[in-house]
Amino acid sequence: MKTGAIRNSVLSRGIFAIAIAFLLNTANLCAQPQKTRVQTTRNRTEQQKKEQATSRAALMFPTAVAVPEEVMWRRDIYRQLDLMQDQNAALYYPMKPQGDQQNLFTVMFRLFSTGRLPVYEPNQSGVEDFSAENRMHFKTFVDKWSVPYEMEGNRYKIEDIDIPSDEVKGFYVKESSYYDQNTATYHTRVTALCPLLYRSDDYFSMDERQWPLFWVKMEDIEPYLSQHMVMTSNVNNAATMSMADFFATNHYKGKIFMTTNMQGKSLQQQVADRQRAEADTLAVDVDPATAKQNALLKQEQNLIERQMADFEKHIWTAPVDSAALAQQDSINAAAKSKKTAKAKTDNTTTARSARRSSSSEAKPKKEKSSSGGSSGGGSSAPRVTVRRQRH
Repeated sequence: MKTGAIRNSVLSRGIFAIAIAFLLNTANLCAQPQKTRVQTTRNRTEQQKKEQATSRAALMFPTAVAVPEEVMWRRDIYRQLDLMQDQNAALYYPMKPQGDQQNLFTVMFRLFSTGRLPVYEPNQSGVEDFSAENRMHFKTFVDKWSVPYEMEGNRYKIEDIDIPSDEVKGFYVKESSYYDQNTATYHTRVTALCPLLYRSDDYFSMDERQWPLFWVKMEDIEPYLSQHMVMTSNVNNAATMSMADFFATNHYKGKIFMTTNMQGKSLQQQVADRQRAEADTLAVDVDPATAKQNALLKQEQNLIERQMADFEKHIWTAPVDSAALAQQDSINAAAKSKKTAKAKTDNTTTARSARRSSSSEAKPKKEKSSSGGSSGGGSSAPRVTVRRQRH
């Protein structure tokens, strides 16, 4: 009887211990997801607070300066930046986000995904069109360029590795140079940006094509760029500046591929038209050589750069026309060449005259010597002078 009671008591204690352990494990299992949910909610709240703080800073402390509408002089130029060059590499590093460090396209992409940055489709010429009906939706963008994403409610969840920031190796930059007569100052400001995606049509092809993704107004993104720093030196990695200052101080370098014109043509199209016109005038065939076309394009780019420099240099003096200066340089060079040729001709004439004088002075002496030696029986007959006398 005692043995059975002891056995029952031990069994009851074992069952009780098992029940307690089960309840504790159940409590842990129930509590862990709750903790995870709390942590996820906390992280999301902190991210939202950070985004809201950035948005408030953008509204309270705007850094963008719009180009005045009424100016005395203005010229819009489009440049293409190659991010593989050292002068522009600050906008490409790091290729993929590394913590708080992110390149220019990653900043654009994240602002675009949260709806804080309006972006616009490029038109057929590849330039900007900031009309309301041309605004691009983020879903259209990610579907078009095959960017993986997941939906969390109304938010897009995209992993850092899936952002195609390493494929964006260039940018179109629209800059406006203008003279503000109200402040008597000259400025060159970036007014719009367009990332260029480099991707091959075929997976096995090594030939990459460039695709303009979208255009953004500088005044829309500049307040956010002032919050992101970039490294500006490969030697001194502590040398940094904000992305906004990078553009404001014109640290970038790019080739001109277009200027605002009434025909809406690129610089290469204008050069080709000019080359065809010259060929028609001379009744010759157009030279299809790529080297020749590249040389003409380079000359046109240099001419535009010189025009901009001349205007800024002589803005408070007499206006300067670079085309007229180039023509005047050609005239001066031709006049100098003509003057040099004339000087050479004059020197030759003088030398010839000197030789003639010396020869004419030596000739009478020779004749006198021959006449004096006439008794020697020269071949020429002696001269006879007859003087008529009056009687």
